[in-house]
Amino acid sequence: MTMLLILWPVKENLLTASPQPRLNHRQWEWNDELADDLARLVRLAIRADLDRGCDVTSVALLPHDLEGRARIVARQPGVLAGLAGIPYLLEEFDINFRWEPECQDGDWVESGTAVGALSGRALDLLVVERTLLNYLSHLCGIATKTRRFVQAVEGTPAVICDTRKTVPGWQRLAKYAVRCGGGTNHRTGLFDALLIKDNHLAALESLDDSPSDSTELAAAAVARARQAAAQLVGGLGTPRKLVLQIEVDDLAQLKAVLPASPDAVLLDNFSLDDLRQAVSLRNASAPHIILEASGGITLESVRSVAETGVDRISVGALTHSVEALDLALDWEWVA
Repeated sequence: MTMLLILWPVKENLLTASPQPRLNHRQWEWNDELADDLARLVRLAIRADLDRGCDVTSVALLPHDLEGRARIVARQPGVLAGLAGIPYLLEEFDINFRWEPECQDGDWVESGTAVGALSGRALDLLVVERTLLNYLSHLCGIATKTRRFVQAVEGTPAVICDTRKTVPGWQRLAKYAVRCGGGTNHRTGLFDALLIKDNHLAALESLDDSPSDSTELAAAAVARARQAAAQLVGGLGTPRKLVLQIEVDDLAQLKAVLPASPDAVLLDNFSLDDLRQAVSLRNASAPHIILEASGGITLESVRSVAETGVDRISVGALTHSVEALDLALDWEWVA
């Protein structure tokens, strides 16, 4: 196979534009791991679209040697994400293309903007078209939604974070798109941070030596996790430093866990008044602990949440309910 590909760096200023969190969660930029994730997804897309056959409509209508050129055009304004992966997507189709980018990941584009051009055999362009647009539209939708949340909290100390609420298989690519939109990545998966949630506490309640009081149980869970973390570090791909975070449901639990000194506390579904009280409690007794708000936060409510003084706001909607950015291929046929 012969393929001429043009590569370019992701826009550096936009991937580092958001305030850096005081936690060491990995911040995703384009790399070989993401390229491998994309390749696996594209193989599934090819199998679903072509099975063991071909594009019967195009084969029936078009000459084998007809050349074509098409530009990817934004039909609505938004933030670009995923352009860095186009060469890898084309390579997986194993066809001869020329890709000429005209924009970079992280760019804001207006409706009608051409983001790049593809040229090659028309039959091949038509095979690639839908998979390419599905991939780009999804990631651009994530980046665009993230940018709106980031803009909504500008001027406050809060950063916008993603979650693990993603389409299976797309998790790391989605986190890359969040970065393109100016957001901050939370933990990548279960392997790289300790996050004690309510279901962990519910399971611990069944142990004979566990405190019966929920506030005492939360504090004991932090101590138990910290002790065990030292044995986990460095094994089975676990990072050398693990962030320890615990989710709490009310101010009483927060008061109990602050002396245990987790790295961060997740304030789940707190009211605005309780968030302000939580910040005051933290500032008075443990200013080094990160406070993160979560739970049903919308674009309309996020500014009010940020103004309570929390450090981080995690928003599942960045990735779990995304409206794809409208992109299309506009054709310029070559005789």
